Amino acid sequence: MSEQRHALILHLASGGEPLIFSLSERSAKSLTSRLPVLMASGGVDTPELADGTTAAVNFGHVASAHLDTLPAHVKVYGTPSKRSHGFGATTG
Repeated sequence: MSEQRHALILHLASGGEPLIFSLSERSAKSLTSRLPVLMASGGVDTPELADGTTAAVNFGHVASAHLDTLPAHVKVYGTPSKRSHGFGATTG
């Protein structure tokens, strides 16, 4: 059985397409209880993404936010990549 892929979906107050981030397991668990508080306070948080990076989110600019599960084929911000070139490439 494959692991569950967690997503943070943000709808910005300015409109446009939602921003979708692939979260690490730890961040998904942490945000589950803290998301309502962050939305109510307009706080800033830096969740860890599934690829090990972080994203700074100012919830003061977010109209709505929720956690969901990503389908296996979807690539969004923070999705781990095995690429060896381009943005987010590993060098070594």
